[in-house]
Amino acid sequence: MILTPFEWTIAKRYMMPGRGETFIALVAGISLAAVMLGVAALIIVMSVMNGFRAELFDKIVGLNGHAIVQAYGGRIDNWEEVLQEVRETPGVVSASPLIEAPTFLTFNGRSAGVQVRGNTQQDIAELAPNVLIGNLSRITPESGRVAIGVRLAENLGARVGDVITIFNVQGRPTPFGTVPRQVGYEVAAIFEVGVFDYDEAFVIMPIKDAQTLMLTGDTIGMIEVTTTDPDKVGEILAPVKASLEGQAQVSDWKTINASLFEALAVERVAMFVVLSIIVLVAVFNILSSLIMLVRAKTRDIAILRTMGATRRSLMKIFVTTGFVVGALGTVAGIALGFTFLFFRQSIVQGIQFVTGIELWDPSIRFLSELPSRTDPWEVLTISVLALVLSFLATLYPALKAASTDPVQVLRYE
Repeated sequence: MILTPFEWTIAKRYMMPGRGETFIALVAGISLAAVMLGVAALIIVMSVMNGFRAELFDKIVGLNGHAIVQAYGGRIDNWEEVLQEVRETPGVVSASPLIEAPTFLTFNGRSAGVQVRGNTQQDIAELAPNVLIGNLSRITPESGRVAIGVRLAENLGARVGDVITIFNVQGRPTPFGTVPRQVGYEVAAIFEVGVFDYDEAFVIMPIKDAQTLMLTGDTIGMIEVTTTDPDKVGEILAPVKASLEGQAQVSDWKTINASLFEALAVERVAMFVVLSIIVLVAVFNILSSLIMLVRAKTRDIAILRTMGATRRSLMKIFVTTGFVVGALGTVAGIALGFTFLFFRQSIVQGIQFVTGIELWDPSIRFLSELPSRTDPWEVLTISVLALVLSFLATLYPALKAASTDPVQVLRYE
């Protein structure tokens, strides 16, 4: 829709109402602000939801791989053969033996339920970017050293160099009954994965030390698998699942965390629908402001018609007047949304400081910080949605303006 110089001049005049039209200008300003806030809210919420899913996926998959091969009964005896078979499966990037068992530990009179995790040296070394204090290179087989999560360290009051005692409740049978096995380990490193449950419960040690602690001999509990495409992990590992049927089960990240990611997907759709209503309400403001503008400019419209202005020209003038409000609100909303996302953590901390209320509790939100990941296609979709709704809102007032009968308006002038 290309405007002639005449049409653009009239449209600009109507975008800036003159004396006595303050109320119309106020409604138009409110409309612009409402579109801005609606677009910004959609961009912020969708980016945070995307970031939440992406961060959870990265951290959970980074620690657990894309899939887990776990034997029935919790022990894989011929694990070397199974491991070799998994590694030779097309689409598998890596596969590592793993031991994971729930137990508890004590330190200075404090105790906590923990998840002991026995990893290979390579897997332990990959945890290096998450280490806050200490050195993972000191954690070697039979060194008696472990790494613990930062939340667990805070709960126990443990620091690097302290010795914690880990129990295996199964223990060994004696004439006096089963005595729990307890082993002291030096804390060599404290890490933060960023997922609250992991940082609060995980104790990382070499796989050989975990075998000794849990009295499993030369067996492992599971095999951690990473594939080329996490979204096709089920298809990639289908041959392994068929081969190990009756011996072990293959659980991918979708199955293990199904309830969490499904809840996120449902909430994401629900939030988009609910927040889209804000944009719709803002568009109704544009509609009402244009209707008032048309009523206020009825005499002007009649004069323009007598001077030769066509109905098409009047349609274009009023559509442009309303659409520009929606377009400016959309651009301002995008800018506001990105600004909020850039300073999101500072804003959350500021609100917490002012209100005294903890808005982001890691024990509830899983992650340590408010995440964000903006999808350009989603931003484009939100922008197009706002612009299309703004355009549709201008059609009725523009049609009313174009259908004005100059004879009826000016007959008594």
